[in-house]
Amino acid sequence: MSRIALVTLVVDDYDEAIRFYVDALGFRLVEDAPRPDGTRWVVVAPGPDGTGTGMLLARAKNEAQRGRIGDQTGGRVGFFLHTEDFARDHARMLAAGVRFLEEPRHEPYGSVAVFQDLYGNRWDLLEPARP
Repeated sequence: MSRIALVTLVVDDYDEAIRFYVDALGFRLVEDAPRPDGTRWVVVAPGPDGTGTGMLLARAKNEAQRGRIGDQTGGRVGFFLHTEDFARDHARMLAAGVRFLEEPRHEPYGSVAVFQDLYGNRWDLLEPARP
């Protein structure tokens, strides 16, 4: 069976991105390896074991890529972070300085609130409704 293993997120700085995704969102640093060209292969993934779909944090190399930082999906929610405990993770993320764009909502599909990452990309924090 096929699966999406990684998605790329263009970032301004490796270390600040690692701090945000690991410290504020609770992701795990899966890999941080220097490459011969001076870049780094940096992968973070959600959850304590880091087995979810990973994100390759790729530092922008030129103006075109820098122009995409923070708006990789045209202002739409582009990333969906599922949780088993919305209230716990929402409170932890607020305490870590994560900027939520709305108050939590309770929809038929679950509890949700939109937040921004450190660059402005929009995410849903979502606890899916239980059947």
